[in-house]
Amino acid sequence: MDAIGTGETLDTDPMCRELGERVRYFRHLQGISQEELAYRSGLHRTYIGALERGEKNAGLTNIFKVAHGLGVEPWELFNEEK
Repeated sequence: MDAIGTGETLDTDPMCRELGERVRYFRHLQGISQEELAYRSGLHRTYIGALERGEKNAGLTNIFKVAHGLGVEPWELFNEEK
């Protein structure tokens, strides 16, 4: 359930979990912390943690910011191939 206008979810949506798993995968691949990814992305470290746990329904702007912070194309965050 999405809290209107906040991008926060009360229940963990499968798509949010999958996105979070992909973000964590790329972050671990690079050997960087959530804090470092947050810095590179211009987001708060707690947002990155919640995103990785599938607790945030990321908007398009933040998806692009995270992809930039990871040095990947945004579409790669949705590609299931690892």
